[in-house]
Amino acid sequence: MEPGVLYIVGTPIGNLSDLSPRAVETLRTVDFIAAEDTRVTLKLLNHFGIRKELVSCFEHNERARSELICARIEGGESCALVTDAGMPAISDPGELLVAQCARRGIRTLAVPGPVAFATALALSGLPTGRFTFEGFLSVSKKSRREHLEELKAEKRTMIFYEAPHKLPATLRDLYETFGERRIAIVREITKIYEETIRTTLSQAAEKYTAEPLKGEIVLVIEGAPQEEKAQYTPEKAAALAEKLRASGMSTSEAAKEAAKRSGIKKGEIYRLLQDEAVSDQK
Repeated sequence: MEPGVLYIVGTPIGNLSDLSPRAVETLRTVDFIAAEDTRVTLKLLNHFGIRKELVSCFEHNERARSELICARIEGGESCALVTDAGMPAISDPGELLVAQCARRGIRTLAVPGPVAFATALALSGLPTGRFTFEGFLSVSKKSRREHLEELKAEKRTMIFYEAPHKLPATLRDLYETFGERRIAIVREITKIYEETIRTTLSQAAEKYTAEPLKGEIVLVIEGAPQEEKAQYTPEKAAALAEKLRASGMSTSEAAKEAAKRSGIKKGEIYRLLQDEAVSDQK
């Protein structure tokens, strides 16, 4: 093990057997380990029979601890950075420490491990060629609304992390902003109850408000359709609404969804649908 090095070590996201032999060797031979939650990491170390000094490094102390950790590394010690699950610095603590090491010229090496968002994308059945990882949405209603509005026209597949207790509200916000899209809800990756649910935003928002899901959740959402809204005329938008209505939506729901996709006002689409209905009755 090289002295004076920070090792970024990926840890299992569920199944402890996913910890690589190289990761085990790294954890076994570094001088100390910087951990998001020392209690969680201690369980991992005990599983592999590793005894090592642990230093906590989590969201609320990372800035101060980075100074201490960097000083020890500069003094010739080697450190492994781990989080509770997955790769450090990816929607987890570690970003500040790695940046501090970069500024101070400290050698930093990676020992790759499982990453939940990439695994979920592979399981989703949605396009994987281009995607955007958006992490966790803000708990602030204003911030999350702004975040989602920025992504409304995003054509790449989008990936979010979400906590189970916030999932119903998030699914409603996603449907309200994006309209009807395909979504894969991937939960409990590599664990006993691993599940990939492939559905649509409207169906997910309805079902999982009444039937809450449990566990670690990744949302993989289809990007915006390629057609430009400018291509729609009111008549084409009404035709789209008619197809949606034929699939089971009410006239009002179909008009609302067609308005989201086309940019044509809902009222105008609704009027055209009503006019068509009156014409059919004559």
